[in-house]
Amino acid sequence: MTARPEQVLDELLVLDAQAGDHAAFTQLVKRWQPRLWRHARLLSDDEASAWDAVQEAWSAVMRGLRALDDPADFGTWALRIVTNKCADAVRRRTRQRRLAHHAAEQANLKHRDEEREPRDADAVRAAVSSLPEILRAAVSLHYACGLTVAQVAAVLAIPAGTVKSRLSDARSKLRTTLERNEQ
Repeated sequence: MTARPEQVLDELLVLDAQAGDHAAFTQLVKRWQPRLWRHARLLSDDEASAWDAVQEAWSAVMRGLRALDDPADFGTWALRIVTNKCADAVRRRTRQRRLAHHAAEQANLKHRDEEREPRDADAVRAAVSSLPEILRAAVSLHYACGLTVAQVAAVLAIPAGTVKSRLSDARSKLRTTLERNEQ
């Protein structure tokens, strides 16, 4: 099958760009930008998302171009990258919506809990605030955010055993502080 002149030009530009020729890469961008944009716009909710996806795709193309084995595959490869970037954006927006919904639910629950909260809550908050920062972080992540010991360890970049000892130390200090305040 005979390659069209446009295909041959694209293949030559890809080979030159792979060799480090910035002008060849710029020519690829000029030739492929409209096609990638149209594709992204069809997959995206709005123009801004489409532009973001195309920009991210070009960054990925720039990083991965040397690894492209067959220059004839450039077009399908670049379009696949745009498709993936658009899908990533949709997943991010969906996750953000879920998080926002969850945060609103948590705020409503917290508000209801505060209405029923005992007067000792202020004393507990003050006691937690008086803890050293490393203990306060572990307490906040574990009890307020509901993270497991393993998750707290990952967030703080410390071993799980250290998290357990910090939580134990914090509970002990809180118990002492609260008992002292009751007297």
